[in-house]
Parts: sequence; C-alpha cells; structure tokens
Amino acid sequence: MLTAGGARGAYQAGVLKRISELPRLRGKPLPFPIITGASAGAINGAAMASYHGDFGLGAELLAKLWAQLTVTDVFRTDTAALARGAADLVLDMALGGLTGAGRTQALVDTAPLQAFLGRHLPLENIAKAIDRGGLEAIAVTATGYHSGKAFTFVQGRPGRPLWNKSRRVALATTLTLDHIRASASIPIVFPPVPLSAGGSTAWFGDGALRLTTPLSPAIRLGAERLFAIGVRCQESADSLLRSELSTADDVISGLNRPPLAQICGVFMNAIFLDHLDADLDHLKRMNELVAAYQQAARGKVQEGVSEPMRILRPLVISPSADIAIIAKTLAHRMPRSIRYVLDGLGTPDAQSADLTSYLLFDTAFTRELISLGYRDAAQRIDEIEDFLLAD
Repeated sequence: MLTAGGARGAYQAGVLKRISELPRLRGKPLPFPIITGASAGAINGAAMASYHGDFGLGAELLAKLWAQLTVTDVFRTDTAALARGAADLVLDMALGGLTGAGRTQALVDTAPLQAFLGRHLPLENIAKAIDRGGLEAIAVTATGYHSGKAFTFVQGRPGRPLWNKSRRVALATTLTLDHIRASASIPIVFPPVPLSAGGSTAWFGDGALRLTTPLSPAIRLGAERLFAIGVRCQESADSLLRSELSTADDVISGLNRPPLAQICGVFMNAIFLDHLDADLDHLKRMNELVAAYQQAARGKVQEGVSEPMRILRPLVISPSADIAIIAKTLAHRMPRSIRYVLDGLGTPDAQSADLTSYLLFDTAFTRELISLGYRDAAQRIDEIEDFLLAD
C-alpha cells in the first residue's frame, strides 16, 4: 500500500529499491500480489505493476525516474502559463458575480505530467502480469468531484471483490493513464481529470482527498498481510505536538501566528499524511477485537456474518527524518516564479514547511528522499525480509 504525498513519493522509490536487492528477490517477480495506491502512490504502484515480473528492474527504473524528475516534467512554470492562470483566478474572484465564474480549473497546467507518465508507464504490461498469475490486482483510488466519494478503480483477475459503501466505491476497469493522472491530481493545484465511471463521464481528483481508510482497498481485495510505505516522519509529528501541548514559556512564545503557507501545509497533511496513522491505529484495535471474538467463538458455528473479519499483520516503513526540513533547505531550487508565489503566502517555521515538500519536484530533493528511503529500509531489512518472505 503506497500512500499519497506529491514530491514526497520519491521516498517510496528508495524503500522499494533497497527491498528489491534482497538476494532472495533478485531477478524475481514483485513479492506483492496486490498493489494499492493513491496520488503519488498510484504512480509508484502503477510503475511497479507494469514491471511486476522483475522486481529489481522495476524498482531501479522507478528510482531513476524520481532521481531525474524536475518541476517542468510535472507542470508548466513559464511566466505566460502562470500569468494566465493568475489572471483567470483574479477575474473569477473579483468579477465572477458580474461576468460569470468558472475560468479557473487549477493553479498550474499539468500537461507536462501527462506526457512524462505516458513515456514511462507501460500500463499495457499490467494485463500481462495478471495473465501470468503473479499479480492478482492493482487498485488506484481517485475522488469523484460530483459525489465526493472515493472511487477505487480495480484491474485484476475476474471475480475480484468490489464494493459500494457510503463513502467508497470500487469499479472494475482497465487502468489507463487518465486513472493515474486523476489519482495524482492534487486538489486546487492540479486540474481535475475526466474518467468513465458506471457508463457516464465524471471529473476526478486526488485519491487521498476522501480515502480516510487507505488500508481498506487492500483488505477488501483479500490481503492477509499489509506492507505500507508512508511519507511522514512520526518522530517529527510527535515533536510538533509536544510543542503545542507544552506549558513552557519559551515554547509558547515561539508559536507565532501561522502564515497562510503553514496553514496550506497542514491542509495538505490532512489530505495526504494523517489517514495512514489513523487507519493503522484502527487496524490494531480491530485485530484485538477479532482475536477476542475468535477466542470466545472457538468451537461454535457463526451464522449471519456478511463480511467475515480476519486478523491482518501490518508493517509500515516511514521516514526517519523530517521531510519538511529537507524541503526547507532546498526550497531555493524551486523555480523562481513558483517561489515568488509561495513567498507571498508567508514563511512557515522549518518543521512546518510541508507545502514546499509536496511541490518540490527537483532532482536534489528527490534524490535525497530516495537515499533516505533506501537507508530506512536497509536499517530494517531483516524485519522486512521476514515479513515479506515468511511461509
């Protein structure tokens, strides 16, 4: 399960690269029969599914793509494109009531991303991996901008389970580049993408927006163990919380009124980062409940259970360093036009510079995150190997 995170997705590539170097996995298929992801995780998941037959090759190519990625591969940064977008926004905000609104689709033009993904994602290989039997299913989630539901588009073997819940819908499909683009379309920043859904065409955006239970698609598709790669440093998050709860005068005086950039960063965290932690806590509680239920019901036939529950063993790899601080030190590498806009939102403290970390599509930044992911996986490689290759 690969989480969202914009440019932070480079961290996942580093983790996967180190895992692919395990001697027992060299030259072998990906050890994950089910792949799920949203946003940047959808891109990474689709890339790995496209090279499912050779884990090492897929992980190496994914790391190279992130290492070479620049902001101009993702969205236009030329003055003309940014000025046109800014002018439409001003007209909508100032004169929309008089002249009609709706000119602004997004803050940036992501035509370069479509071309970049088209060159590097051989999605036709996914069907081949499914036919060979190594890949059971890949699921990519996007948010429907009409219903507000999380739509999970599933490509897999016939008979895979689908669902229609109050906030979540699963549809069987053959994944296309538009599905990946829609899942990775950061709200407001990137434009929505039209997709066919249930016989009609609707508009979709970032999959993390309404996917409050990111582990759910993998569980419903039949996973028995869950390997998740997050993009948030838990130690840093705990440190920020301790600062807010502290009664020390020096800490309280240091918490100044947050600029708009910091508020936008928290907004992005709420979309991309917070769901995995909450869902993992929920999974642990459910495991305890299922274990107690199984012990109490041992030897009895249980009837009327429409969705039998089972214990699932999770393993989560997340950054050991604060990615926001890494982004802060490299913020000067952002294109001047984009940096000018971000500077207008104010300067957050280093640990809260999350907004920059989502948009810093720069080789120095992505290579740093790849190295961080590689090191974090290396430090836990024995644990990872036991988890993935256990009988």
